[in-house]
Order: sequence, then C-alpha cells, then structure tokens
Amino acid sequence: MLRNGSYSAWYRTQLREGTGVVVFNEGQITGSDTVLAYTGTYFQTGDDFSASITTRRYAPGQSSVFDIDEVDLTLTGKSTPTTASCTGSVKQAPGLTFEVTLIRMAD
Repeated sequence: MLRNGSYSAWYRTQLREGTGVVVFNEGQITGSDTVLAYTGTYFQTGDDFSASITTRRYAPGQSSVFDIDEVDLTLTGKSTPTTASCTGSVKQAPGLTFEVTLIRMAD
C-alpha cells in the first residue's frame, strides 16, 4: 500500500526517460522535475492503485518524455510499503506507453 510521503520517480516512454519527485498525501499527488509540475489524485485498494495526473510546464528546458508539456495521465499499478510500479496512457498521445517506478524516500 502506498504510504503518505515523498517518492523518487523514474519514468519512461518510447521517446525518452526522466526523473522527478512525487508526494502522495491522502489521495492527492503533487510533484515536479526540473521543468514540469504534476498534480492529481490517486485511489488504492490494498496493493493496487490508480491515479490521474496533469502536468504543466513551469520552467524552460528539456522536452518532456511525451514531447508535449501539458498532458492528462491515467495510471494503474501495484505497490509495496517502499516501492511501486505502474503503467499508463496519455490522452494527448494515444499509443505512447508510459511506465513509472517509484521508490519511497526516507522520512
């Protein structure tokens, strides 16, 4: 089960990969990397979870892993107390596969 707190995120598509930090807190998700901010919600049942996330550019820099700055992600995955992995899709880029690995950061 995902615990409230900060997670380092490694994400990838067929185009490229990136890293960031994501915070889970009572069903809310916030986070960022060097150029994009993330906000959204998540729901979990045991070790299974789903999330809806929106990204927005806040600084100039490298391209996103989608080559689109503002996207709506839908994710599903499984978690342990310290890690999670999930896959998803992006409404704005049909057919592009998105994968994420999350590792819980120390409190």
